[in-house]
Amino acid sequence: MPTVSAHVALTLAQHIDAVFGVMGNGNAYFLDALEKQTDAVFTAVRHEQGAVVAADAHFRASGRIAAGTSTYGAGFTNTITALAEAVQAHVPLVLVVGDEPTSGPRPWDVDQIALASAVGARTYTVGRADAAATTVIAIEHALTYRVPVVLAIPYDVAALEAGDVPEAPSPRLPAPLAPRGEFAEGMLDEIAEALRGAQRPFLLAGRGAWLSGASAALGELAAATGALTASSALGRGVFPESQYDLGVTGGFGADGAMELIRSADVAVVFGASLNQFTMRFGELFAPGTRVFQIDTAPAATHAHVGGFVRADARLAAEALVARLSPAPTSSPSSPSSPHDFGDSPRHAEAGLGSTGVSSPDSEVVQATGQQARAGAWRESVDVAAARAYAPGDELAADGRLDPRSAARRIAELLPEDRVVVSDGGHFIGWANMYWPVAAPDRMMMVGTAFQSIGQGWPSVVGAALARRDSTIVLTSGDGGGLMAIADLESAVRAAAGRGMAVVWNDAAYGAEVNLYGLKGLAEGPMRIPEVDFAAFGAAVGAEGVVVRTLADLDRLATWAAEDAATRRFLLLDLRISGDVIAPYQQEIIRVNS
Repeated sequence: MPTVSAHVALTLAQHIDAVFGVMGNGNAYFLDALEKQTDAVFTAVRHEQGAVVAADAHFRASGRIAAGTSTYGAGFTNTITALAEAVQAHVPLVLVVGDEPTSGPRPWDVDQIALASAVGARTYTVGRADAAATTVIAIEHALTYRVPVVLAIPYDVAALEAGDVPEAPSPRLPAPLAPRGEFAEGMLDEIAEALRGAQRPFLLAGRGAWLSGASAALGELAAATGALTASSALGRGVFPESQYDLGVTGGFGADGAMELIRSADVAVVFGASLNQFTMRFGELFAPGTRVFQIDTAPAATHAHVGGFVRADARLAAEALVARLSPAPTSSPSSPSSPHDFGDSPRHAEAGLGSTGVSSPDSEVVQATGQQARAGAWRESVDVAAARAYAPGDELAADGRLDPRSAARRIAELLPEDRVVVSDGGHFIGWANMYWPVAAPDRMMMVGTAFQSIGQGWPSVVGAALARRDSTIVLTSGDGGGLMAIADLESAVRAAAGRGMAVVWNDAAYGAEVNLYGLKGLAEGPMRIPEVDFAAFGAAVGAEGVVVRTLADLDRLATWAAEDAATRRFLLLDLRISGDVIAPYQQEIIRVNS
């Protein structure tokens, strides 16, 4: 007869096809049922944190919810940092864990519900009679609120027979949040009017816009208004017309692009939280810029926002496109719509006669003039030049590799069909500045929401399973790379010849050196003895290459030309200078000085 754990596994597998984890006493029966009785793919990682990170990266790369699993006690506590990251980043996933028996805690048990709650994750505990239904509820909660959920199986319940697995309804998802009420409609009218009259319109989109499927509508809106566009770091590539896109805002942005944004007279933000990094610590927009925000958050998320609409980014963008589209013309003998009369704000602004009636000819003239006026700004600026970054020198003054020139050369050699996953640390600027990606689901930074490091290697595991035809490229520092080194083996095993890693090896915790070392604090704790990551990679089956000059990167060119089925995972150990400070880090230094 199926056990309680089998009820969980069989029900979970109806909705989730990828599970990552480490086996232990608390989840052994669950994994046995998952392996023997379902088609879900289980991928083992070497540290429990990696189970959550891999599930997190799988969702970011594919949009499909995944699961992690660990045992109780120490296995569960090992997941907490990654769980907190997924909460902060609004990533839905299910973490299936063992838990203390229903008779009460043992000496090695901890209050797992309280620990999960402390980082913002809700726990659902299954019983003998409700395991299938509770599993569906957990999945529904994760998807509805875009958060990780813990699904706990008490130790003394895990192997109990529970009868046939009952049919459970599919998780219900809420409909996209439409603009509702007179205020929302009125604010959309105001935004449309502001865009219509803008001389230098600007659109900014984040990951929320991508998740809502707003890309096409935002492209239409940008074309209708002649706006320049840009994205947050997690929204890169959301706008379809790259020739008018200024790239990433904030510290990852090019100086010329940021100057253009400051000259905008109207800015509309879709699905971006406007955190301090996106906003350049409050200096992204000039004081005279009218800033509007559209988001599903309850209220505007930055003090510089002058008008807010709570709505799904796609629905709001489509509503704005409709408002800005030329009104249909009508013959003089046919009934006129309200938009053909002078009480329409745009007609009043156009200076119609006292009768208020717009002729078809005047409508065409007005629409044509509006389009010509709208496109003037973006057609007059050199977007490519504005997006340019400093090329860097081959070697820095200390004789080590300049990370800017290395990043630029790597960008020239990377396979076009790639997904970039990033650990956290000072080095995050280099990939974000120099490596373009085609869409937001092809660049993810697992760890930055919670300001953590050490989540890079297991991110490769999740992304590799989510995108089985793409090359997975990890960018990591030596500090974070060492912290998660157990899952270097997992990354090499999961991605094989479709995977590669770039380790920016400056023998230091670079962010700390650049902030606190410059303040005169003791640097001893900030330094790391130089580690041979190439040798680490070779030990687990990868090809490791130490890179000290740009010429050493030629191996990436030949590797990219080889068949992914026969080549090995490539690990580039870049011996870079710590003296070259990323522009975003310079912003942080300035703010904290």
